[in-house]
Formats: sequence, C-alpha cells, structure tokens
Amino acid sequence: MFVSVTLFAQKNPNVKFAVCNDAVGTVNLFNARKAMVQSITPYKAAALPTNLKKYSFLAQNGLTEVKYKNNAGTLDWMTLSGFNTQFQLPENNPVIIEGYEFNDASTKIYSDIIAKAEVKEYNGKKTLFITTFEKY
Repeated sequence: MFVSVTLFAQKNPNVKFAVCNDAVGTVNLFNARKAMVQSITPYKAAALPTNLKKYSFLAQNGLTEVKYKNNAGTLDWMTLSGFNTQFQLPENNPVIIEGYEFNDASTKIYSDIIAKAEVKEYNGKKTLFITTFEKY
C-alpha cells in the first residue's frame, strides 16, 4: 500500500507551473494563448517575489508569473474546494496536481489545465488527483 501511495504522489518534473491573477496554471497553458499574454516572467525558487511566496511549494522547477494584456479577458478558473465538491469530496481535502499536494482549498486553478481528474486513495482518504495537459 505504501508503495502505491508514493507512486501516486510523485512530482512530475516536466510540468512547469505559472500563476496569473492569483490562479495557478501551467506555462504550456499560457504559451498556447500568447495573444492574451502581456508578459511572462520566470523565477527560480529562491528568488520568488512576495506575491508568489505562497506558491513556493510549486517552484521546484521554477515558477512563472503571467500578466494578461489589458482587455484580453481571462480564462475560467475554480477553487480547489469547488473541484472537491464536484467529486463529492470534503471541500477542504487536499488536491494532488501532477504529484504536488495543494493543501489550501481556496487556491484557484485554471480549468483548462485539467486533462484528467480522478479520485484515488491517498494517506487513507479519498483524494482528487489532477493530471495536466502536456501540450495544447
């Protein structure tokens, strides 16, 4: 049992996370939507600006800050508590995205990053696991 839990929670080193308007996406998501993007600023884990420090657990491979162009609109996002509710899980359950454990259910993620979402056993309770798209 322990081995399977470890395998389920392995961090995917190929995923690079990005934050835009206080919501988590991936660099691939924003690269595919360059017409909306004003700027993309990558940071190393040790050099995160104050506004990104709460996402430091995602910065193993760096973390990118994205800013939209004025009047570009926005992509759809939802809080992790909302996703948990959709899967009939307690709102405050952690969510695993590409092996990274998100413990703050108020965290917003862009819906377009989700390639697959499924409930699995993790640390003795049902937990939502999300896999992202590698390419768009």
